[in-house]
Amino acid sequence: MTKFIIKKLLIMTLTVFLISLAVFFIITLPPGDFMTNYVGRMLAAGERVNQEEIDALRRTYALDQPFFVQFWSWFSRIILKGDFGYSFSLSMPVTAVIKAYIGPTMALSITTMIFTYLIAIPVGIYSAVHQYSFGDYLFTTVCFLGQAVPNFLMAILLMFIAFRMTGDTMLGLFSPKYQNAPWSWEKVLDLLKHCIIPVLVIGLNNTCGLIRTMRSQMLDELNKNYVMTGKAKGMKAAAIRYKYCVRAAVNPIASSIGWSLVNIFTGTTITAIVLNLPSMGTVMYNALINQDMYLAGSWLFLMAIATVIGTFISDVLLAWLDPRARKEYLKG
Repeated sequence: MTKFIIKKLLIMTLTVFLISLAVFFIITLPPGDFMTNYVGRMLAAGERVNQEEIDALRRTYALDQPFFVQFWSWFSRIILKGDFGYSFSLSMPVTAVIKAYIGPTMALSITTMIFTYLIAIPVGIYSAVHQYSFGDYLFTTVCFLGQAVPNFLMAILLMFIAFRMTGDTMLGLFSPKYQNAPWSWEKVLDLLKHCIIPVLVIGLNNTCGLIRTMRSQMLDELNKNYVMTGKAKGMKAAAIRYKYCVRAAVNPIASSIGWSLVNIFTGTTITAIVLNLPSMGTVMYNALINQDMYLAGSWLFLMAIATVIGTFISDVLLAWLDPRARKEYLKG
C-alpha cells in the first residue's frame, strides 16, 4: 500500500504542474489583458487615459513579458512563497481574496458532499433490496426529477416555498440582523437554517445520480453466485448483503469522489449568484469577465488541485476496498 501511495503522489505532482500550465495558458488566451479591459471601461465612461501610466502598470505586473516568463513568475511565487499574485479588479492580493471567501465556500461544499453520500448510499441500498416496492418507485421518481430540474430553477422554487412558509427568502448565509453580529447560538441556528436551500440545490443532482449508481451496483451484486452460495451454506441474508455486497457495490461510489468534489465547487457558482451567497463562485465569475488573470488562474489552479486530491482519495479508497484494484495500479 505504501508503494502505491508514493507512486500516486509522484503522478499527482507532475499532474498539478501540467494543469497549472494549461490553466495559465487558457486564462491568457483571450486577446488583451486586464489593462486593456480597464482602459476600455475608462474610455466608455468618458474618462481620460494616460498611456504612460498604463504602460507602467503593465510593466509592474509583468504583463509585457512573454507567456512562459509570466507563468513561471506566477507559479514559482505560489510554490515558494504562497503568493498567488494580485487581483487587479479588487485591488488586493489574491491570497486575501481567497481567505475572505474560501471559508464559506469550503463549509458549504463539504456539508453538501457529506449530505450527498449520507443520503445516496443508504437510499441506493434500500432501493436495491426492496426492488419494485413503493419506496423504490418513490425514490426513482424523485431521482429523475432531481436530475431533470436545473439548479437555478430549483433554487428559485425553494426560495418561493421558504418565503410562503416563513416570510424569508433565505438569501445569503445569514439574516440581516445576524450579518455583522458576534457569534452566538442564535447566529449558528440562523446559519444552519440558511444552509438548507444551498445544500439541497447543490447536492440534489449529484445525490440522485449516486443513488441510481448505488442501486444498480447493489442489484448486480445481489444476483451473483456468491450470494446464493452463502445462503446455501446457512449465512444470513443481511450478513451477506452488508458484509460482501455493499463493499463491492460501493466501489464506483468511492471512485466518484474526485469529480464529485469539483462538481460541488463549480455547482456553487450559479447557485451562489441566485441565492446571493458569499462564495468564490461569484468572485470567479467576475474575475473571468474582467480578465483578472491572477485571481481567475489561482481559483482554477485550486480547483485543479482539488480534482487531483479528490482523485487520489478515490484511488486510495478503491485500493483499500478492492485489493484487485491495488494490484492493477501497481502493475501500471
